[in-house]
Amino acid sequence: MTHESFKSLFQRAAQRKGGVPALEVLLGKKILGKQLLDDTAALQSVAELGDDRILAAFTKQIFKSGFVWRVVENKWPDFEEHFFNFNIEKILMMPEEMLERKAADPKIIRNYNKVKTIKANAQMMFDHHIESNTSFARFINDWPSTDIIGLWAYLKKHGQRLGGNTGPYALRLLGKDTFILSSDVEAYLRAQEIIDGGLQSKKSLTAIQAHFNKLQSESGYSLTQLSRLIAFSCGDNYVQVEE
Repeated sequence: MTHESFKSLFQRAAQRKGGVPALEVLLGKKILGKQLLDDTAALQSVAELGDDRILAAFTKQIFKSGFVWRVVENKWPDFEEHFFNFNIEKILMMPEEMLERKAADPKIIRNYNKVKTIKANAQMMFDHHIESNTSFARFINDWPSTDIIGLWAYLKKHGQRLGGNTGPYALRLLGKDTFILSSDVEAYLRAQEIIDGGLQSKKSLTAIQAHFNKLQSESGYSLTQLSRLIAFSCGDNYVQVEE
């Protein structure tokens, strides 16, 4: 089967969203192709983050998963205070009793299983730093987006509760270019017969990455933009841009 071209995909999304100018606003600034030099600084921003911000992003997304995002955002200042602004060394020095006590505090979301991931993911990041002598932020920044599924797999294997879409959403929160396998994107991939098995199987993820790489080579758009473009081209989403 011949898969849909970027041109066809873009045209359909534009028709659904009120024209090309409206669609381009929804997709955001282009960060590849002709504008690559203008955006080099933006692409380097992940590497400049402290590892405390990486751990904070992982934790925030873990707590948002399956929960009301607004509640997590409202309580987030208390998370920062409770967990030493996610300082890796201080987190790792916390005894189990302290972790349990903090997990029971109503100022945060009382879910001990999720609270435990803070220390576990801090350990993953600390171990990486010891082994490679580089920050985890630099590690994420330098991972090629043409194999973003490989970074997903690393986070799932070495971290806790970073599988599924949790890891990808956290990466996007940090500014790392990645697609998201939303229900609309999955439906499109199945309709195009790019995948026919389990969404998270190695075979499916490899085929998905290859398709996104193809669209990227045709368009110069980022994986984030292409993910949004696919969602805008199908499904029951009605994003509009006001005049």
